[in-house]
Amino acid sequence: MHLSIHKVAVLGAGVMGSQIAAHFANAGIPSYLLDIVPTQLTQEEKSKGLTLEHPTVRNRFSQAGIENVQKLRPAALYSKTLVNLMTPGNFEDHLDRLGEVDWVIEAVVENLEIKKQILAKIVPYIGQDTFVTSNTSGLSLAAMGADLPLAFQERFFITHFFNPVRYMKLLEIIPGEKTNPELVKSLAGFAEETLGKGIVFGKDTPCFVANRIGAHNRGAILKIMQEEGYTVEEVDTIMGEAVGRPKTALFRLSDLVGLDTSANVIRNLYRDLPQEEDRDLFILPDFIEKMLERGWVGNKAGQGFYKKIEQEGKTQFLVLDLEKMEYRPQREVQIPSVETAKKIDDPGARIKYMVQADDRGGRFAWKALSANLVYAAKKLGEIAEDVVNIDRAMKWGYNWELGPFETWDALGVKETVTRLEREGREVPESVKTVLSRGDGTFYKQKSGTRYYFDLKGLTYQEIPLRPQHILLSGLKEQQKVIKKNPAASLIDLGDGVACLEFHTKANTIDEDLIELMRISIEEVSQNFQGLVIGNEGINFCAGANLVFLLTACRNQDWSRIEQGVKIFQDAVMLLRYSPKPVVAAPFGMTLGGGCEIALGSDRICAHAELYMGQVEVGVGLIPAGGGTKELLIRSERVVKTGGPLPKVQHAFETIAYANVSSSAKEAQELGFLMPEDKIVMNRDHLLYEAKQMVLEMARRGYQQPTPREDISVPGSGGRVALEVALKGLRLAGKISPHDEVVAKKLAYVLTGGNLFIPKKVSEQYLLDLEREAFVSLCGYEKTQQRMEHMLKTGKPLRN
Repeated sequence: MHLSIHKVAVLGAGVMGSQIAAHFANAGIPSYLLDIVPTQLTQEEKSKGLTLEHPTVRNRFSQAGIENVQKLRPAALYSKTLVNLMTPGNFEDHLDRLGEVDWVIEAVVENLEIKKQILAKIVPYIGQDTFVTSNTSGLSLAAMGADLPLAFQERFFITHFFNPVRYMKLLEIIPGEKTNPELVKSLAGFAEETLGKGIVFGKDTPCFVANRIGAHNRGAILKIMQEEGYTVEEVDTIMGEAVGRPKTALFRLSDLVGLDTSANVIRNLYRDLPQEEDRDLFILPDFIEKMLERGWVGNKAGQGFYKKIEQEGKTQFLVLDLEKMEYRPQREVQIPSVETAKKIDDPGARIKYMVQADDRGGRFAWKALSANLVYAAKKLGEIAEDVVNIDRAMKWGYNWELGPFETWDALGVKETVTRLEREGREVPESVKTVLSRGDGTFYKQKSGTRYYFDLKGLTYQEIPLRPQHILLSGLKEQQKVIKKNPAASLIDLGDGVACLEFHTKANTIDEDLIELMRISIEEVSQNFQGLVIGNEGINFCAGANLVFLLTACRNQDWSRIEQGVKIFQDAVMLLRYSPKPVVAAPFGMTLGGGCEIALGSDRICAHAELYMGQVEVGVGLIPAGGGTKELLIRSERVVKTGGPLPKVQHAFETIAYANVSSSAKEAQELGFLMPEDKIVMNRDHLLYEAKQMVLEMARRGYQQPTPREDISVPGSGGRVALEVALKGLRLAGKISPHDEVVAKKLAYVLTGGNLFIPKKVSEQYLLDLEREAFVSLCGYEKTQQRMEHMLKTGKPLRN
């Protein structure tokens, strides 16, 4: 069945409800955000002479939800302008609006009776084709829907969004016995494509999939910690990146999420699982009960397991001593296995090293991880049908690098069973079955296709992928690589489209990468319809390789720097003026040279989470791969009034302030993306959509563009105006003297160099100015200090 969602209603304007409505706004879908009617006036309302009947009062809670969601950091909305798609209302005056919407999402307080009351209340108001879902994090679907009409139950199921809604990929869908399966399937497709979610199908069991496995993992870690005397900072050091978990590990994550929130999940599991073998792990330790009593619930309270303080002008984080229940300075944690593990890139190899290490870190990691692996294997079939859903739940909902069953394979199923048996521990039946009836692994890969072991059919089943999900790693296994070098690969995507993939560290730009850019254009020009530039890294491209640049600066090898910049400029111009269409598919951090590559393409097909900008001023430089020139050209379309100076000012401010978009939507507002560019909500669909753009441009008869010769610049008059403003900022202490030096070089380029009067210039003219200014700035000691500081700390230096 086809599902069209034009408008939604969200019931409950709390933390989750307001964020869900905000994310629909991100997708361009308007919502009604409804909440209860207040029973008392606030002092502010009294002072304004308002009554309980006034609309402002009656919508107070929903309006507060809309206001609060705009204050969240990181931002819940792609752009502040999207808040206009959220309309406040209340449960008494506006339930008739439910007849206008396609989807109603219940997100009231996590209380079964309250949820049942609100669901019963809305029955008369929803349309016959409207469906209703609950955002509960663990309550029973059957219990919520038991008293509802059959027609309602057929269109009622659970959609569990994770917090923060914008950033967490996971959406757990829990259908009931009476839920229309076609509706569930259609909603899953819509949520994946339009909301950008990764779908996990779970069963109607307490806390579903991710929180069930996650809560058990937490309980096991707390038990081992108390039994063996580990500190908070030790646990966070061991159970973070070294074992394939986020940097926040356990206790920093708890502070981020809120101890009260995670405590509720654990209490619910203890209540709802009276027969659970490991039920004792769902009992909150005494120190957590004390923290809850004192309100030490995490970042929102200013303190949790960590406490942020300002001392002598510096920010410090104290840590909670769980025995004394007092905050103290953190102790340096040095565990050899952790330090070695962090140097291992492959997560499977890293985790295997950790659990085999015979030191304080390795022993803890083995006990914690093995408990989690055993529990997940025991719950297979109970909380989700297959290993794929459980693994995806933990990767997408908890940001684990590997799910539990992928971890079984990484450690070796047979080897792990042998160790468990040696320790006298239980081996789950599902694991025994994989060893006796399967190939000894939960997953296997063949010719680029991944399979999982199906415990019901006792065979390996292909993991289905939507047609929109192109996997470069799979294409490589299928021998689809056309050209490659250590920095990049040119891969055949099929249908006459190739993909240039970067695979340097952080996808930074080096000589090999630039060389394959040039080769790719030659290859595509002769043998393909067009080119996509994309990859499967964490970020699209972090910019130039600063190590190479700083070394050349220290050696005063100015000719090599000048030559390197010229080669990069020429490569980007090849993209821009290729005889075949080129579409960049950026995502995540797309900075410096990475931004220039995207700007140099014909079109951009961007993931919604795009952090794009020209940040070169942070290391004392200006964009010199065509970025300065390209932003000036784009400013012609962004600033449509006045002569050349307002356009120059727009480009100047974008570069000088190192503006980085917080989303693709904001990248549009900044002028990095143009109206003809595309924004894709689901990262997994990005390469497919970019490929479709290439094919459409080719189908329409792509015409190779010619370099511009008519770019308007204001000349020295414009440069003087910018320099006067810069002097004022320096005298006011808002910029440093070296900031002024860098900004003057930027103004010099954007206004046309030594031209005295307004004039039209060519792209190559501006590229030559970019290169001249860049090499000149490389010679400044303060610029070199900025580069060195960035390499050491990852942060800009204001010197």
